[in-house]
Amino acid sequence: MNDDFSDVNNKPNTQSRGLRQPAVLGWLHLLRISHRVLQAATDQLAPWGLSNAQFDVLANVGASEGISQLALARRLSVTQGNVAQLLSKMETQRLIQRVVEGRSKRLYLTPTGRALFDELVPVHEDFIADQVGVLSPDEQRELMRLLAKLDRAQRRLP
Repeated sequence: MNDDFSDVNNKPNTQSRGLRQPAVLGWLHLLRISHRVLQAATDQLAPWGLSNAQFDVLANVGASEGISQLALARRLSVTQGNVAQLLSKMETQRLIQRVVEGRSKRLYLTPTGRALFDELVPVHEDFIADQVGVLSPDEQRELMRLLAKLDRAQRRLP
């Protein structure tokens, strides 16, 4: 972690009154990395006319056709209102269709949405994999394990 948060020995810079807790330093790294990757992904998705959020919907619905609107909102960690707005826009683009089944709305890709899913998901997966390609496969698995642990812990918080 040789950057503006720590010294060359990977120890927090204690000469200043700056940040010293590894958890905070790690969180700041996550924020910076996330910001850079999201910006790069935004640029990468632009030719297809999709935002990161729309890609997330496309990928999730394509992988779990028939998912309920409520389950999708929970999976994406967004409000039902936010997901409804995303879906409305994607319905206008003829990528998604909502089918009422009882009291819930089930989500499916249209033929246009399926074609986009089949074209874009492998391209975007490769793009994102390149973003973390500096890590070995073992390091990537360890990162995934650690992030999943944090994710599970955060889900239990009020």
